[in-house]
Amino acid sequence: MSGEAPRVAAARVLDAVLHHGRSLKAELARALPALPDPRDRALVEAICFAALRQTARADAALAAWMPRPPGRRDGDLRALLHAGFAQLDPLGLPPHAAVAETVDAARGIGRAHQAKLVNALLRRAQREGLPTPAAADAWPGWLRERVRADWPDDADAIFEASARPAGTWLRVNRRRSGRDDYLARLQAAGIEATPDPVLADALRLPASIAVGALPGFADGDVSVQDGAAQAVADALDPPAGARVLDACAAPGGKSAHLLERDRTLRLLALDVDPLRLARVRDTWRRLGVGEGVDPGAAARVADAADPAAWWDGDPFDAILVDAPCSATGIVRRQPDVLLHRRAADVEALVALQARLLDAAWTMLRPGGVLVYATCSILRAENHAQVEAFLARTADAVAEPLPGCFGRAPASGDARHGRQRLPGDGGMDGFFLARLAKRAD
Repeated sequence: MSGEAPRVAAARVLDAVLHHGRSLKAELARALPALPDPRDRALVEAICFAALRQTARADAALAAWMPRPPGRRDGDLRALLHAGFAQLDPLGLPPHAAVAETVDAARGIGRAHQAKLVNALLRRAQREGLPTPAAADAWPGWLRERVRADWPDDADAIFEASARPAGTWLRVNRRRSGRDDYLARLQAAGIEATPDPVLADALRLPASIAVGALPGFADGDVSVQDGAAQAVADALDPPAGARVLDACAAPGGKSAHLLERDRTLRLLALDVDPLRLARVRDTWRRLGVGEGVDPGAAARVADAADPAAWWDGDPFDAILVDAPCSATGIVRRQPDVLLHRRAADVEALVALQARLLDAAWTMLRPGGVLVYATCSILRAENHAQVEAFLARTADAVAEPLPGCFGRAPASGDARHGRQRLPGDGGMDGFFLARLAKRAD
């Protein structure tokens, strides 16, 4: 296959994300299967992520170099130019191939009459380099100010870390092998990895890698899961045989981790969306856990915020509320968050999180434990959400988590949760709080 096809695919994905409000993950899921060569699929992913991490740089170049930069009617052209710039910097592809194939892609998207323009702009980028605005400029103004207000001493580091590619973390399936045994398999395959000193199942890789290159991935020997997400199992730490609810389970990594550790758990995984719940079952199936394997495990389409519609009244010993959130802690993995998130979204999410917490609490037995988690860095969704819950819930007791789970809030009260900021320990931005229900 020529190099034109992946450039055309990347331009179309970027056009959908930049100009039509589409999800990067969803657009890649649609576009990649049409490319039979895995090298082309990897190239499309790399171009799209690199381009979306530097939209401010590319737009600054177009504004400086063109009397009339491409507008919405020229969205596909703008997307193609973003793709071309990303190939030169930061991907560093051979300039001749990057420019020539992107110019050919202009014809592939119906912009043959502007091929010379594409060539001229990419050649200029090659000669002069792109402008280098501050990493904070990629964030919408309202969100940038919220981050500065919540983390005044760390905001610039957050913006910088969010602009860099995320690292790769693996979770070894302890039902299949020990971490040391799997590490030896990686080393035999020429893949460098380092065990995490705190997370018992975690290995950290210095570079990204295609899952197909991981020994035993298809057989469920290992999963790709950030270290911050792996810490959830340690925070919840349900006793053997416990009845556990994963209230917002998709895509299934956290519930799978719990089952990998303890096959005696009676675990119910919920998601309100049938398609997302199907992903949970797919995850379980690959890893050899869950329905059909563990008699106590089940997955169900249901709204955790409306227990009256489905709950049988039997309380849970442990509940995980991995709540829908702004995803501001994982911008480096989902750069389109900065394009799509609105201030009103955060207000709606905070209200939904409160409903989920209140509903889950009614299903928790006295003496039980609830872990509240988000991949947000915003105080309103995290520490303030927990403080508000404690204020209105008389039988709730906040249990402090140790420092290995992240930073304490600005108040210094670690009972209200632990926060990781993007890049802390090489991990994603993530929040955890552990709440116990009084038994008296």
